[in-house]
Amino acid sequence: MKQEKFTVTGMTCAACQSHVQKAVSTLQGVQDCNVNLLSGTMTAQFDEAALSDGDICAAVKKAGYGAQPVGKNPAAAEKTARQRAQEELHSMKSRLILSLIFFIPLFYISMGHMIGLPLPSFLSGMQNAITYGMVQLLLLLPIAYANRSYFINGYRSLFGRAPNMDSLIAIGATAAVAYGVFAICRMGNGLAAGDMALAEKYHMDLYFESAGTILTLITVGKYLESRSRGQTTEAVEKLMDLKPQTAVVLRNGTEQEVPIDKVLTGELVVVRPGASIPVDGVVTDGLSAVDQSAITGESIPVEKQAGDEVITATINGTGRLVFRATKVGDDTTLSQIIHLVEDAGSSKAPIARLADKIAGVFVPIVIAIAAVTAVIWLLLGYAPEFALRAGIAVLVISCPCALGLATPVAIMVGTGKGAQFGILYKSAEALETAHTIDTVVLDKTGTLTQGRPAVTDVLAQAPFTEAELLQTAAALEKPSEHPLAQAVLQYAKEQGVSIQEAEEFEAVPGRGVRAKLSGEVFSAGNAAFMHECGADISTLEQQAQALAEAGKTPLYFAKGSRSLGMIAAADPVKPTSKAAVRALRHMGLSVVMLTGDNRRTAEAIRTELGIDRAVAEVLPQDKEREVRSLQEAGHKVAMVGDGINDAPALTRSDVGLAIGAGTDIAIASADIVLMKSDLLDAVTAIELSRAVIRNVKENLFWAFFYNVCGIPLAAGVFYPLLGWQLNPMFAAAAMSLSSVFVVTNALRLRLFKPKQTQRFLAEKTPAVSIPSTQNNSIHSKGAVPMKKVIFIEGMMCEHCKAHVTEALQKVPGVTEANVSLEQKNAAVTCGAEVTDEALQKAVTEAGYRPGKVEEA
Repeated sequence: MKQEKFTVTGMTCAACQSHVQKAVSTLQGVQDCNVNLLSGTMTAQFDEAALSDGDICAAVKKAGYGAQPVGKNPAAAEKTARQRAQEELHSMKSRLILSLIFFIPLFYISMGHMIGLPLPSFLSGMQNAITYGMVQLLLLLPIAYANRSYFINGYRSLFGRAPNMDSLIAIGATAAVAYGVFAICRMGNGLAAGDMALAEKYHMDLYFESAGTILTLITVGKYLESRSRGQTTEAVEKLMDLKPQTAVVLRNGTEQEVPIDKVLTGELVVVRPGASIPVDGVVTDGLSAVDQSAITGESIPVEKQAGDEVITATINGTGRLVFRATKVGDDTTLSQIIHLVEDAGSSKAPIARLADKIAGVFVPIVIAIAAVTAVIWLLLGYAPEFALRAGIAVLVISCPCALGLATPVAIMVGTGKGAQFGILYKSAEALETAHTIDTVVLDKTGTLTQGRPAVTDVLAQAPFTEAELLQTAAALEKPSEHPLAQAVLQYAKEQGVSIQEAEEFEAVPGRGVRAKLSGEVFSAGNAAFMHECGADISTLEQQAQALAEAGKTPLYFAKGSRSLGMIAAADPVKPTSKAAVRALRHMGLSVVMLTGDNRRTAEAIRTELGIDRAVAEVLPQDKEREVRSLQEAGHKVAMVGDGINDAPALTRSDVGLAIGAGTDIAIASADIVLMKSDLLDAVTAIELSRAVIRNVKENLFWAFFYNVCGIPLAAGVFYPLLGWQLNPMFAAAAMSLSSVFVVTNALRLRLFKPKQTQRFLAEKTPAVSIPSTQNNSIHSKGAVPMKKVIFIEGMMCEHCKAHVTEALQKVPGVTEANVSLEQKNAAVTCGAEVTDEALQKAVTEAGYRPGKVEEA
């Protein structure tokens, strides 16, 4: 069996996708066919002995669409798809502008006189009735021509027995135009015969503005959809851009820079400090720390030496590495991630739109009712004009304007409301799908945690003091480039520790560092290194074990053979992570954490935050596989992540949510972007989705309800008994009323407030969530606490409160910050070293105006 990917053009809705899939699936030799409406692609698995690519393309073209195989250049195909999306957006924008240019005068001429607005003299009065009608028709023609695709696709789908939204638009607009032309003809007959009563009867029965309204308003919704579609192909392009274009290889003993596709398996590759690793391989010479967070999710760079594996697109640290290439070209880890993103994207089932489902049944029923209505009145002996008016009234009152607006207007208001909360829905599909989620998968590093190591505990061994330990630690770690060393150095600077220069500095790979300070030998590193140095750390081992179980990394320090103490560092949990997890679970969602970190750290975070399940030590393909397994078990899965390693899982998931501060690739792969990098916004995104979809269903119900109630009246059911017959003008007015109702109902979404977020907002973990471990002989970091109150201007809502709280908690020395919206202040618990200026600066950087600071 051969599997081939095709680009498909001309699809506009779920019915089109179904039609294409049916056309190909029925071919003899096709085993499987999957059509993706959003990306405009189709993947077909077929017997190449029975079929060729040309046969499949011919079947698609016979169905009324265009198709061509992607071939062996998927990158070019992706760019073509993006260009096509941009062209579609530009075309839709031009259509909308042109429609508005002619619709505004059309609407003024046809409706302006009803509210007392003057008409030009050549259009007013019965003597100009024909001119009045013809001007409206001429203004409508450019609108109809600009939006001719609705008529082409609509009637093609209708005749192909697969009616869609375009079919409804085409029928409604055609009915209005046909009746308008008929009315002009009747006016002409009346004027020619001197029958002014007949002419006046049809003078106001021109409904060209109804056709213009249908086409213009629907085009507004289509334009908004087109704007979001153009971003769907960015993920693969940005992944491809991540790959280095050249590599430095050793050939004949000399370094040569060659294109990446010229690197051969088994060749020696040189990576200079700060450079990106071009292919996968095994280190043969050199020592360096490599930042693998983009691929594996590890928050701390990994030391690499001879025998260790390196991965494409990871970033080398300060050392020079030489490695032997083991995987090149399409076999590299990055290339596999790219393929996973492509495969996951093409296998996503598109969302079946409720309006299209209703239209599939509604349209033929309405057409049948209109035809039967006209025939019955003719058989009953009524005039042809009466019968035609009744049939047209049925079609006009059944116009799909409200049905077409029901979804896009609610989604437009919902996405605007989401933007106010810093939540960017990249497509209507994302907003629609998020309400079905029952399982949320969370990345750890950068999503639940800050994404960088920070000092959590300073434990000094008596008789040494905390200040002595910090001073020594800073001096020892200053020459080191290790991330943990940088965390220690940063904390020491924040505490105002003076740092002296170390002498005879020596880094011992995988162990620690050694140096002389004031002529004496000091060392820092892990337990094994302390034992090598002869330092007694037995009194610290219990505390070190507790710290390790809590997911922290302990560093020992010694002066000769005497232990100075221990400093622990960890990737701290974000302040709002616990509240977000609790809110998700309260909404009935299952929460799963995936991370490339070790199991002990993952379990510590899982327990601390109350997560249902944690899966540790996973690679990108493992994350994607875990999401896929959940989907295969029947779950609707949302994935929240921020790294390149999350891209396959983000794309595979039903809804991908990217942390805004994450990589561009994660953002491009996701369906929803959380611009403020706050996990609570994921809660709001799902809650808002539920509110929007509930609103959409209400809109669809009322749009359909209006039509069902109006059709009997339009058909003249009550005419024999009560003399009621709905004039097409009133039918159009009823149709417009249903549109107003739908839009008004959608505007209620402006009042949306994230109830779950507000409920759990107060339940935040501190910036360093795991409590310090200490005993009588060891001192934990921090001084005697004191309380201060800082006044703050500019806070408006709970999100403002959360931002200020997080900003204040990040100030070194602050242990707690309680913000009050009502009192416009924050009560801060901190060490004596925290200055008023530091608190005011934190508030200013958060985007608010600090006032005076008082001691509580």
